[in-house]
Amino acid sequence: MTTEAELQVRVLAARWEADGVISLRLARADGGQLPPWEPGAHVEVVLPSGRIRHYSLCGDRGDPYSYTIAVLRELAGRGGSAEIHDTALVGKELVIRGPRNHFALRPAGSYVLVAGGIGVTPILGMARELTARGAGWRLHYGGRSLESMAFLPDLDQLACAADAAVDVRPQDRFGLLPLEEIVESAPAGAAIYGCGPAAMLDALRAVASRVRPELDVHFELFTAGTTEPGEDGAPDSHARPFTVVLAQTGQTVEVADGTTILEAVRDLVPEVPYSCEEGFCGTCCTKVLGGSPVHRDTVLDDDERAAGDTMMICVGSCSSAELVLDL
Repeated sequence: MTTEAELQVRVLAARWEADGVISLRLARADGGQLPPWEPGAHVEVVLPSGRIRHYSLCGDRGDPYSYTIAVLRELAGRGGSAEIHDTALVGKELVIRGPRNHFALRPAGSYVLVAGGIGVTPILGMARELTARGAGWRLHYGGRSLESMAFLPDLDQLACAADAAVDVRPQDRFGLLPLEEIVESAPAGAAIYGCGPAAMLDALRAVASRVRPELDVHFELFTAGTTEPGEDGAPDSHARPFTVVLAQTGQTVEVADGTTILEAVRDLVPEVPYSCEEGFCGTCCTKVLGGSPVHRDTVLDDDERAAGDTMMICVGSCSSAELVLDL
């Protein structure tokens, strides 16, 4: 578990941003200033039930007295989003930890931002920052329907202020984001920042590698533990079911559809460490002794992924029939 200091915050306001998306504005319960943050950062939120969830900061980082997070109601989730949507939280106190940032903006000649669904939350913070810097950016934003796409008025305002292009493509009208076209049209020297479902990011990563390998590409997943196989039109790389071998005891466990490695392993090793269950925190990092891991986290870099000797078992999977873990 993290050793970061915990902050007691009060929920000042809640607002509907789109169908199924609610934002919360948080302030310190003692009225003091909150820790500063950079675009791409998230906080760990301890809900009244004790559930722990991670949410990107998407408000005005120039305001030292409040944070804003946005939460999509996940119908197939594990209860955290439903708790936020169904509980009258305004005026109540919560505990947060952070902010932490595994998705920081790096210097580039210009920026191409790609958002899928609620993955727009960190991207919105980046658009605000790039506008304030006077940096060039363009945004490609996909969602299931226009009504489900949050922060459109904010993005329109930023686009006008920055003279930036914002391409909004609800899937029910235009289909999936044209990832190949987006990558091909990226200016020389641009950095691509993408956030959204795992399948969309897998497809974006593959296209960038094939079409423009020289581009600097950065990703962050949202709801990593609940993304459905094949979502957003990309193939799923999970092999289900597969067997996990616990090398320290020789025990084996089957990982079936709808079950994470962590959930399966926890039945045999209750003390296995974990925290976020969404691939952000790194608490469940586990050595891989055999098999082919599939990485879904935002902790490991490309070299660590390629080495294949560690993985985050809360969101990772396997493309081989068997995976051997040092547990």
